[in-house]
Amino acid sequence: GSQISCFSPTNFTGKQSAYTDTACWDSLIHHGFDAEGHAVTKSLWALKVFPYSLLVVAVLMYLPYLLWRYAAAPALHCDLLFIIDELDKSYNRSVRLVQHMKKVHQASAEPEQFWEEYERARRERYFEFPLLERYLTCKQQAHALVFIYILRNLLLLLFLAATCLYLVFLHLNIFFQDEFSCSIKTGLLQAEPHIPLLIPCKLVFFSVFQIISLSIGSVYVLLIPVVIYNALQLCQWDKGLLSVYEMLPAFDLLSRRMLTCPLNDLNIILLFLRANISELTSFSRLNAVSALREATANKEDIDTVIDFMTLLAGLETTKPKH
Repeated sequence: GSQISCFSPTNFTGKQSAYTDTACWDSLIHHGFDAEGHAVTKSLWALKVFPYSLLVVAVLMYLPYLLWRYAAAPALHCDLLFIIDELDKSYNRSVRLVQHMKKVHQASAEPEQFWEEYERARRERYFEFPLLERYLTCKQQAHALVFIYILRNLLLLLFLAATCLYLVFLHLNIFFQDEFSCSIKTGLLQAEPHIPLLIPCKLVFFSVFQIISLSIGSVYVLLIPVVIYNALQLCQWDKGLLSVYEMLPAFDLLSRRMLTCPLNDLNIILLFLRANISELTSFSRLNAVSALREATANKEDIDTVIDFMTLLAGLETTKPKH
């Protein structure tokens, strides 16, 4: 239907009224007077392009996703698959190794000699996993993912802030003026005496534009602190995720990598590993063992639990104290 409704004089014919609506919609210029009585004009052209500006905003908001989807997501996906697989393998190897050592310990006639061999094995890195260790070291020295991640968040903040400022500008200058005075005395009609100087018009779609702009502005204002919070996650290491793996024999394999600046690809991988924690089978099991060890009153008897995974928690508690 018509997007504008002008109150033409009663002596106008139907075609003249239709021409008035079309001319006023094409110009969208409000003619008024200031406090001193001087004629002033105000363009309402932004209302005409408002739906198209929303399409531009939608495209801009999609650009950070495309940047991350094609520049970082494939490499990050491969990194996550490899690290998840290696962490689960290290857990499985540790379980088998501890089960074997527990049997040797129970069958050993000299416990002191057993613990000497255990300490020697630690010094000679029998319990560590060089491939995973070197890979994490390599990722700690890389900065490609963190650069793209920061760039994506900066673009999001820029587009969100620009859109909010644009909507504020529209509301302060245009979105409170659904009625305006239009002038069609131009060209051949300028000398016609029966045409009034100003014709009042009203925008039919005005309330719809107000609702849409308020909705979009509210959502974007709420998204700004979310984007800032996600970006600030890079300022610290996510030690809670990997602290559970400290009960493995190679307990310092991961934690000692978090001594430098957290702005590197390894921290990005840890953030997304936390988001995909359900894919990491060993984490839930080790987390349960850790909770069981904390809740057990007599920690020396924790290895009597039927589940063999509690051997990881029970091995160190049987070590003689010096």
